[in-house]
Amino acid sequence: MRELTPETITDAVLDQMATTPDPRLKAIMASAVKHLHAFAREVNLTPGEWIKGIEFMTLAGKMCSPERQEFILLSDTLGLSALVNGLHDKTAIEEGTHTSLLGPFYREATPTLKAGSSIAQNPKPGSECVLYGHVTDAGGKPVANATVSIWQTGADGLYDIQSSATSVDYRGVFTTDSDSVYVLRTVKPLGYSIPMDGPVGAMVKAQARHGMRPAHIHFLVGAPGYRELVTALYLRDDPHLADDVVFGSSGDLAVDVVQGDPDCPIKGMPSIRFDMRLSRESEADKTSGRVGADPAAIMKQARSGEKATA
Repeated sequence: MRELTPETITDAVLDQMATTPDPRLKAIMASAVKHLHAFAREVNLTPGEWIKGIEFMTLAGKMCSPERQEFILLSDTLGLSALVNGLHDKTAIEEGTHTSLLGPFYREATPTLKAGSSIAQNPKPGSECVLYGHVTDAGGKPVANATVSIWQTGADGLYDIQSSATSVDYRGVFTTDSDSVYVLRTVKPLGYSIPMDGPVGAMVKAQARHGMRPAHIHFLVGAPGYRELVTALYLRDDPHLADDVVFGSSGDLAVDVVQGDPDCPIKGMPSIRFDMRLSRESEADKTSGRVGADPAAIMKQARSGEKATA
């Protein structure tokens, strides 16, 4: 029998997992064990600290619901989501618009609206602006009939899903026209704090971080034959553009609210123009998935998995 010590335990675990039939799962778990054990040795992790970590993950799990995904928020605030997005970007056939985070507030059940419609149910008079742009391929060729899903916070700095599981506001799905243009009415987005009432918020506070996201609007864009684009626009004048707590913002996605834009499809209103370029779809793109998901869908899949193994 092998004598297990802090120096030999890692190899013992790897040897026991060596029978894993799925080669990708085997490689991921072997690397995870190596790095996890190396981390524990590097910081000389104590039993008390170990249990604190277990408690943290337990609390994060308890915070998850069809309206909230605390683990995605944790991944975002640790920069893991942005890292995985960046690694995914490098696999594209060609360079399109840079990605940004899907975030924990995306919803698959979003209404399809006509061009020029407002995604705000009850905007304050004078607060509206136009959001429009072109969707093209990487070379600038127009992409007609692309689906453009959009969501953002309301005037209170909250997403609809944070207020009610059933309300739908400040989100909608649009289709580009024959000239590749999408257009809608909304309100200028606000910067906001991530949810600070859970374990991730407590972690951010303990690190003396501000917890703020710069003002932004999310996009999920797709068209047959093209790689799905998950991105966001960011307002250039937001004070937290350079220190986004979830590391999702970047200068090339920053835009301005413009008065009197002659190209705006709806005249007489301030506007935001955000053009997007799609990369061609590869075979790998069809199975790679995206970073983030609808919290309700995650909970549904988890419940299905529990039933299947019961």
